[in-house]
Amino acid sequence: MNPIIYKRASALDELEQIRTLQLQNSSQNISSEEKLQQGFVTVQHTVAMLDQMNSSCAHIIAKDNDAVVGFALVMLSSFRNEIKVLVPMFERIDTLVPNDKNYVVMGQICVAKNYRKQGIFRGLYHFYRKELQHQFDYLITEVATINVRSMQAHKAIGFKIIDSYYENEIEWNIILWDWT
Repeated sequence: MNPIIYKRASALDELEQIRTLQLQNSSQNISSEEKLQQGFVTVQHTVAMLDQMNSSCAHIIAKDNDAVVGFALVMLSSFRNEIKVLVPMFERIDTLVPNDKNYVVMGQICVAKNYRKQGIFRGLYHFYRKELQHQFDYLITEVATINVRSMQAHKAIGFKIIDSYYENEIEWNIILWDWT
């Protein structure tokens, strides 16, 4: 088995593979049991949107040879209105983060099913921090409270809940990893 390589996304093929992983792990495409045991992703981005985001600040990916086996999306606040379901999160972040602090939003994280429990989730986040901690004070994301596996994994990395809210009958935790 080759070592997993962590890098910034730089090719269209990598963005297409991110999209494929999103579809495979979407809450709409997996069973309730799998959601509970494995976690899930909520938002589905188009390749064009992934490319726009990547052009502003490249996404973090994990690769096994040529295959993208995990990703952590980088979303600058300038994209706050591009994905409607995320607008409420950004509006709440505006009230939570001091004006003198810079933050980046982790738009989504996912590891391919056959690569889970191998430290790739942690590896993605450690590479994310290594790459971006000199530009940003905080990494912020949100996780549905029903996504228990994801909440536990994020807490293990060092994320703290800074707010919770309901949107469309789903409770969301806004979580922050302080890099200062």
